[in-house]
Amino acid sequence: MRVMVSGSVSRGKLAGLAVVFLWFFIGGIAHFVATETEMTIVPPYIPVPRAAVLVSGVFELLGAAGLLWRPARRLAGIGLFLLTLAVTPCHIYMLQQPELFPAIPLWALWLRLPVQAALLALIAWCTVPPRREDNPLSYYRAV
Repeated sequence: MRVMVSGSVSRGKLAGLAVVFLWFFIGGIAHFVATETEMTIVPPYIPVPRAAVLVSGVFELLGAAGLLWRPARRLAGIGLFLLTLAVTPCHIYMLQQPELFPAIPLWALWLRLPVQAALLALIAWCTVPPRREDNPLSYYRAV
């Protein structure tokens, strides 16, 4: 039995949305507060690392905000999912060059990949509208 709160959002999805919101809201702010630090994880083959960090920070904040507005939630989820995929080269770069990140233990660099996979699953799960019970092929904006 699903417990519904806040209209038609289950408690589980509401908790998932809260985690995803906080992840990207705090992360987006970090792109502006710690721009130089964020730039260090940008692989050297990506041109203009400062712009990459600032633009991705803007998209993280826009995506987080979009999660709060029900009509935009699905689109925000798609955007955050794609953005999460887009930053994968940064995680791989850190694994390839761990000596450049001595403050981060190697196990933590490896842990980032499954955490990222879990984040992708959470984004997809909590931003996909539920199927209507009377028509399992249709979707509606219930979440």
